[in-house]
Amino acid sequence: MSRTYWAIQWRSRNMLDGLQEHLEHIECVPALFRTRELARERVTRLYGYIKRRPDLRAEPHGWLTPRPVRVTVKVEG
Repeated sequence: MSRTYWAIQWRSRNMLDGLQEHLEHIECVPALFRTRELARERVTRLYGYIKRRPDLRAEPHGWLTPRPVRVTVKVEG
């Protein structure tokens, strides 16, 4: 059985670490959303400031605005 959800993918790109990507998690569990719109609202609410902060987007941080991504959760048993 598998289900499709949406998650938030955190991204950064800098000269030291290169491209880094991981899913946002809350208390060690990936944060999953039923719709893309819900994920987009969370990105805007929590991370919208990154678009307006050139100091965070530049070296050494290299932060990119997180984006909603579709994930499939497969339950095997």
